[in-house]
Amino acid sequence: MLKIRLQRTGRKNDPHFRLIVAESTLKPKTTQFAEIVGTYNVKAGIFEAKADRVKHWMANGAQATPTVHNLLISKGVIEGKKINVLPKKKPVVKEAKAA
Repeated sequence: MLKIRLQRTGRKNDPHFRLIVAESTLKPKTTQFAEIVGTYNVKAGIFEAKADRVKHWMANGAQATPTVHNLLISKGVIEGKKINVLPKKKPVVKEAKAA
């Protein structure tokens, strides 16, 4: 299955990402991706995506990872609800001391 996901390209303490279309079984740093469809500069807050290519790949069965899905919704490339990518909090259970 194809995934639209982020690939880190920046140096240490300076994160930059590519938005790539790649097979989901391949590792994130692979060079065997189908296409680069955008970039994301975290520190500057610049997210650029080729909207027509993203929609093309999604129409042909590619799925966006939850983080990419949320970025695409924020920038208006696709419509829908955002996905919660953080794990659910579990309540802290206090153990009673046995006397």
